Parts: sequence; structure tokens; C-alpha cells
Amino acid sequence: MKLGVCYYPEHWPEERWPIDARMMREAGLSRVRIGEFAWSRIEPEPGQFEWAGLDRAIDLLHSEGLEIILGTPTATPPKWLVDSMPEMVALDRDGKPRSFGSRRHYCFSHQGYREQCARITEALATRYGDHPAVVSWQTDNEYGCHDTVQSFSVAARDGFRDWLADRYRTIDALNAAWGNVFWSMEYRSFNEIELPNLTVTEANPSHWLAFRRFSSDQVIAFNRLQVEILRKHSPGRDITHNAMGFYAGYDHFALGEELDVLGWDSYPLGFLETFRFSEADKITYARTGHPDIAAFHHDLYRGCARNGRWSVLEQQPGPVNWARNNPAPHDGMVNLWTMEAAAHGAEMLCYFRWRQAAFAQEQMHAGLLRPNGEPAPALHEAKQSATDLKSINPDSAPDKHAAIIFSYESEWITQIQPQGQDLSAIWAAFSCYSALRENGLNVDFVRPGAALDGYGIAVVPCLPVVSPELVKSLAAFKGQIVLGPRTGSKTADLTIPKNLAPGLLQELIPLTVTRSESLRPGLVHDGDGWRLTRWLDHIEGNAKPDLVCRDGTIASWKHENVRYCAGWPEGSLIREVLARTLAQTSLPVQELPTGLRCVTHASGRYWFNYGPGTANAGEEILPPAGWTFEQFS
Repeated sequence: MKLGVCYYPEHWPEERWPIDARMMREAGLSRVRIGEFAWSRIEPEPGQFEWAGLDRAIDLLHSEGLEIILGTPTATPPKWLVDSMPEMVALDRDGKPRSFGSRRHYCFSHQGYREQCARITEALATRYGDHPAVVSWQTDNEYGCHDTVQSFSVAARDGFRDWLADRYRTIDALNAAWGNVFWSMEYRSFNEIELPNLTVTEANPSHWLAFRRFSSDQVIAFNRLQVEILRKHSPGRDITHNAMGFYAGYDHFALGEELDVLGWDSYPLGFLETFRFSEADKITYARTGHPDIAAFHHDLYRGCARNGRWSVLEQQPGPVNWARNNPAPHDGMVNLWTMEAAAHGAEMLCYFRWRQAAFAQEQMHAGLLRPNGEPAPALHEAKQSATDLKSINPDSAPDKHAAIIFSYESEWITQIQPQGQDLSAIWAAFSCYSALRENGLNVDFVRPGAALDGYGIAVVPCLPVVSPELVKSLAAFKGQIVLGPRTGSKTADLTIPKNLAPGLLQELIPLTVTRSESLRPGLVHDGDGWRLTRWLDHIEGNAKPDLVCRDGTIASWKHENVRYCAGWPEGSLIREVLARTLAQTSLPVQELPTGLRCVTHASGRYWFNYGPGTANAGEEILPPAGWTFEQFS
């Protein structure tokens, strides 16, 4: 795995650049990511390109033997461009413009802005496409950050109408698919359809789902435009993009198909503080991050990536600036996070950023250097990681143990029609993932319908729309299967299937969900050492009760190699369901102590200690923030 760093030469005096480049090389870094926010310096006036500064920066970095990932600067269009066509900015759900003054102030659907993006991308690719230092391109930056995938602009409305006409062909077909007879919502033409915001109460959920699919497709089309230009003018270079943590605003499987390498941005402490972890976990893991945050995304984006090629394009090196609270990582954690990415098969890891900015929005975000240019604590750990990487030889991918079947539209559906507070498909997937990892297993993410050869267990945490391809792949699978609630409960247009849930999966398990209820906090059904919370599916059919609460409520049903979890797949319930299921496999299950995780390869096993105390890892005792590689004999 290569190590790199995110660098912004335009932020610093040019006489400092040689010092930075030398220090990078001496730290064991080999790649530098630059340029993704530099449009105003590259083109300060319309059509007036000033390449000299970027030329010198690239040549200087190259002279130190550093390879460059060059970003297209389309996440930050300059003021003159916004002023020339103010309608290019996105509108939020309330119809207010996402104005200039920070970043990501554009609408994916605006054709004029797409043309400008193509123009600046072609200019960059033409100038640097054959430069020997440029080994990779990054398109834009963090699609969707700051809730920017969905735009409610005129351009988005018009594009949505065309998208609907292409999908449904006739307005009668759309009306029937959406059930628009309800509340007299029928349309006479596609040109009558507005965007689903600003309605008196909730819009038709089918309308929302169509808009979410359209918005995702706009991201992919926007990205494809740049990819095609880069491939034309810079053949042989990898093209990547940096996705984000716990973000599902667009289909990352679709993005991965367009790229050579799918990247993501890893901020374990920021994510722990910002997202829906318990207060106990936030205290226990305040300086390490939850033991499954980074790993979850490593495995998710490896699964989304074409041919499994992925990387970390931004790695937290110290306190961030954007969470509710921003602690510093425990000594050793930057090294641990680095080695964990290697264990999961990353091609590269870039630290964000080289030097902490002394100005603007991110001046409280740590780097490998302090704002005055002196080393910060993470620089030592980056150097240690470069040394450690030379001592290991990981296999190309972890061993196959468990597969989680996940789709991004599942998360869209649970956002549009949650039927209960915080009942999220992606967090159901995280709960299942964490429970499997607590049992010492490797976990892969696969898209619905993909082959499941080589796995011992396949888990479908929450997949409302089920395709015939998925049913076929599960039917051919010889291992154990766990289905979560809401799976198979909707048609592709977000209506209830005629045969009720789990729909097409009734071919695999003979049951029907006759009623679903969400349960308020405190309304629980206890079992022996486990409890059902937040959701309950009432079942009829010929499947057998597998897990029964003390009050007689059935929490899990079974038929042959298939289980159906009738409660929300989290906490002690999913741990119990998975424990019973794993007992029927030959997988190398080992219950791990709190905070300890492992990744198994053919040649050995990596161990990582996120816990607050020491932990037994194979034949070693690991301190907090410690890791080791156990070589198999």
C-alpha cells in the first residue's frame, strides 16, 4: 500500500515548497494529492489560464520522486463563473439558493455548468495528461457533501421531467405505477410534474423515490463527463473519486463502475462524534473511533469498486474541525488506522492534510504539520507506518467469510418512508456488520444479485426492493441466509407487492408478513439474554419459529437454510440470530473481547485493539491502539 498526503501549494509561500516536498519523501510518502480546490488560481478570469504556479508545483514534487493525484477543481467554481450564470447554484429543499462563499455551490443538472466543468477538465487533461508525475486523476471532491446531491432548481425539475418520460414512456404508466389516483394526484403530462419538495404534507413516496434515483443518476452522469475527457487525454492513468462515510445520497456501486479506483475519506473520531453511536460508545472510543467505523467503509467501498480496487484519499491525522466535539486520537491510532486500511486491501492511503491551515474554514483541522510548519504528532506515526508497511506482505484481499447484501436505494426508501424513528437500512447493515466482526469474521459487501460463491453466510439486513436476480443468487447459495425486516416489502415503485412481504423471497421461505409495527423506546419483547426492539413483523405461513420471546412473540423464523428476523436487526437480537446461524456454518468463528478486531488473510491475521485496555491477540498482548500481524505457519 502506498502512502500519500493531501497538499495545497497555493496556500503557502513558494519558497516553502521544496522543504515540504523533501519532508514528504523523507517521511516515506510517495503520492501527493493536489489541485481539487484551485480553480480560482488556475483560471482567475474567464478564459485566462495561469498555469505557471501549478507547473512549478508539479515539477518540484516530481523532482523529489513524488507521484501526483491531480484533482479536477469542479467542487469550487469561482465567483466570476457563478456571477455569469447565477442559476447554476443548487436550491435547497426550501427553495433557497446554495450561494457562493464556501464550496459545492452547484447543481448537478445545470447544463451550462456541466459545459464549464468539461472545459476546465479538458484544459487540465490536455496540459498535464502526459506529465510523468501525474499517475492518477480525482474527479471533483466528495460528491454530496453538505447535502448537495439533491437540487430543487429549475434545471433539476426540467431534467427530472425528461428522466421520468424516458423511464415511464407514458404519463398513464407513471400515474398507475405511483398510485396517483390517491389524493387526486394524477397528471396529464410529464410537464405538469414538479419536484417533491414544498408540498403541504409529505409528497407521494413513489415521487420521492423517483427523484432520489434521478438525483443519483445526475451525479453519475456528471462524473462520467469528466471521466471520458480524462481517459481521452490522459490514457493509462487511474481515475478515482473520494466518497464519504455513512453517506448514501447516491449509488456508490454505480459510481464505482465508472472509476478505476474508488476512494473514500476516513475520519473515525469525527464520525463517532457525529453519527448515531451511543453515549457509552462515544466515551469508550472517544480517542480511537468505534472499532467498526473505518473497517465498515473499507469493506463497503471495496464492494462498490470495480474489480475491488479502492483507497483512502483522506485519513484523519488529528482533531478535525467539523464534529460536535473534536478530540485528538490516542497515540498510535494514526498508525493503527493506516495498517487497518492495508489489512482490508487498500492500494493507497493519503493523510489529510500535509499542513494545518492558518486561515479560512478548516484552520482548526489538524495536519501532519502544525500551522507554523513544524511536525505535528501524526507525522511520526506516518513515518512509522511507512516502515511497518515494508515488513508485511498482505494478500490481495481478505478471506471470504460473510457477505452483506446492500443497496443504496434501500436507504433512500427507509428515509422516505421510515415508519419509525431512525429505522435506517444503512445502519441496519452496520449493526449486522459489527455483530459479524465481533465474531472474528471478515465481511464483504455485495450488490443484490451478485454471485455468493465462497461465503459461508449471506445477510440481507434491510432490502425493501427485491429483484429476481437476487432471488436467483440466494437460491443458488449453499450457505446460511439471514433476511432482515422490510426485505421484499416494496415494489420497484415503492408500493406494496400483491403477495405482501417478503415478496419474491417467498420462494425461499414460506411466510407472509401480515402486519408491521414500529415500537417506541421502552416497548420491548425480552428473550433469554436478548430483546426485540423498535420493529416487529407479524408472520403467517409454514416457516418454523426459531427465536421466541418470553411473552410468546416470535422474533425469528426459519426454513431450511433461511432465517427471517422479525425485529429490527440490531443489538442483542441480531447477535443472537447470527450466533445461531453461524453455529450451522464451518466459518472460523471466535468471539472477540470488547474493542478487539481482526482481519484474516491466507497468510496470517491482523489484529487491532480499539479497546481501552490490553487485549489478547493470538499469541500477543496488545496495548490500547496497538496492532500486530500473526503469521500462519
